[in-house]
Amino acid sequence: MVTAGDFRNGVTFEMEGNVLQVIEFQHVKPGKGAAFVRTKCRNVKTGAVVERTFSPTDKFENAQVERREMQYLYTDGDLYYFMDMESYEQLPIGQDKLDDNFRFVKEEMMCKIVSYKGDIFAVEPPMFVELEVTDTEPGFKGDTAQGATKPATLETGATIKVPLFIEIGNVLRIDTRTGEYLERA
Repeated sequence: MVTAGDFRNGVTFEMEGNVLQVIEFQHVKPGKGAAFVRTKCRNVKTGAVVERTFSPTDKFENAQVERREMQYLYTDGDLYYFMDMESYEQLPIGQDKLDDNFRFVKEEMMCKIVSYKGDIFAVEPPMFVELEVTDTEPGFKGDTAQGATKPATLETGATIKVPLFIEIGNVLRIDTRTGEYLERA
């Protein structure tokens, strides 16, 4: 059992026959009245996002979510193929199961396949990846007012904002959760 007061990002629980995963949460203690927990939850089966408010004492059944480490192999149309490194079993996953942050994943990277009772509902890329810059405009001296940035295209085709000193061929460390440049690798 999990109480709403114990909610954290990523916690999965069963409510009214649905399996929900906490995306965001906020514990609120108003000046008057009882405390409550404001959440944004994703239905793991349908992908729908709902905002709900709970009392911190509300109890829910834990949903056992399985995470398996698998290697991303290749794409064929709308199917993305992953391989279990222990059994060498290949698993096709539809594009609808992939989040926007999958744009930072290149072939042969390890990802976590997330499922509930055998039903895959998400693919989690590594938190940090190192990717090469394939296209960007040159930075100009004098354009460095306050943290100036420019767009850069990475080897996976994703475009992010980078500082002006980044050049084509640089390898960058990227946070896949936010899509932000962290540093040169």
